Amino acid sequence: MIEIEINDEHPNFQSLLEELATEIEPGTIGVKAEDLCSRLGIEMSIPNLCQLLEQAQTLVSLIATHPDYKQLLDLGYQPDLNIADAQTALTYLQWELDRNRETSV
Repeated sequence: MIEIEINDEHPNFQSLLEELATEIEPGTIGVKAEDLCSRLGIEMSIPNLCQLLEQAQTLVSLIATHPDYKQLLDLGYQPDLNIADAQTALTYLQWELDRNRETSV
C-alpha cells in the first residue's frame, strides 16, 4: 500500500475519487495509485530490477524465518517448490544481472 498526502480541499477532488473508485481486492473499494497519479499528473516511478530483486530477497528471507511459516512446516507443509527454491531463483537472477552489467561496461 502506498500513502500519499494530497490537498483534498479542491472542489473536484471527491468526485475524482468516486470516478476512479474500483474494487482493488474482494470486498475492498479503493483507488489505484497509478490511476490517481495519472489523473493528477504525477508520474509514478518504476523501481529498477535490482531494487525489486533486493526487496524480493528480503521478503523471502522474512518469510523463511516467520513463525507462521515455521508452524506450517512443523504441521507437515511440503510444497513442490519451497523457500530455498525461491532464494535460488533470485540468486540466479542476481548473477545474470551482475553478468550483464559487467559485459556492458
